[in-house]
Amino acid sequence: MKANFSMPALAVAAIALASAAGAQDAPRRPPVSVTTAQATTSSLPYEIDSIGSVQAIASIQMRSRVDAQVESIAVPDGATVKKGDVLVRLDSRQISAQLKQAQAQLARDQAQLEQNLRDVKRYTELVEKKATPQINLDNSKTATLATKAQIAGDEAAIENLKVQLSYYTILAPVSGKVGTFSLRSGNMVRANDNTPTGVLVTINQIAPIYVALSIPQRYLPDLRAAMKGPGALVEARPQGSSNWIEGKVAVLDNTIDPATGMLVARGEFSNTDEALWPGQLCDVKVRLRMDDNLTTVPREAVQVGQKGNYLFVANGDKVALRPIKVGREQGGRTIVLEGVKSGETIVVEGANLLRDGASIAVRPPQKPAAKPSAS
Repeated sequence: MKANFSMPALAVAAIALASAAGAQDAPRRPPVSVTTAQATTSSLPYEIDSIGSVQAIASIQMRSRVDAQVESIAVPDGATVKKGDVLVRLDSRQISAQLKQAQAQLARDQAQLEQNLRDVKRYTELVEKKATPQINLDNSKTATLATKAQIAGDEAAIENLKVQLSYYTILAPVSGKVGTFSLRSGNMVRANDNTPTGVLVTINQIAPIYVALSIPQRYLPDLRAAMKGPGALVEARPQGSSNWIEGKVAVLDNTIDPATGMLVARGEFSNTDEALWPGQLCDVKVRLRMDDNLTTVPREAVQVGQKGNYLFVANGDKVALRPIKVGREQGGRTIVLEGVKSGETIVVEGANLLRDGASIAVRPPQKPAAKPSAS
């Protein structure tokens, strides 16, 4: 019995055989080269990153309170001074002479008072003996009171002159560093000269010192809570430096800028080594607290898709796409709230080339290039 094959059936069979042969010959997709890391449980600081500027806690412009000639500059430009150190001496010969004159007047009036007291004693005895009229005793008592009043006036005048004399020696009101003196010995200064040329020198208090920074208002509750506890730690690194300097948040401004939603805070640093300088820009980190037992992954491992965040979990030479719920980022790591457990292996580099179920070839992470040595 002969088999009866129709032409359509033969065509279908030929196509099926060709497809099977093509499928066997099609090249397999090569594994994707990736690096991996483990999700870990660790403690992570809750920090705010910002840019700050260094500000002197006190910046005082020294001006003269009297008209006088500069006698001498007591410290060099840029000197470090302590509170009470002499900065400038003015010519005080005229006021010193006036003070001596007032002291001489006081001595004369004190001598006159002694004479008045003797007169009162003598007239009292004479009146008791009816050897002189009562009016003489009354006049001597009046003269005594007048002389006492004159002495009080003399003492007040002397005190006033002593205060004025103190203006001729200009002292540092705070400990700090002076700038450049605008006048030299022999120059004239004017009392209460509010022009820029009236500033003898500016003294900045730089130990301790402030670093001012702007913080988004959403951090205010956490920042205030940190300040009520052990304190909000702040670290500053002057631009161009590799060293972080520790301080604490000391002052919060009393108003949030409604235009920017930012709050100005000031960190206080001891600055005994003068590493921070007024006007300097710094990278700043404010540590609000330390959170423990967090599951974290490298920031580069987290991908963003239409349905949210995800990453790839490696199992042998295959990967599985895993949706995740993330928290904040800190120090190059992302907190994973849901979707990954500590100890699981995840893809870090090469994740953007993967799909669910893809094959991978794990390679060692690339080491950062060595910095050239300084010549």
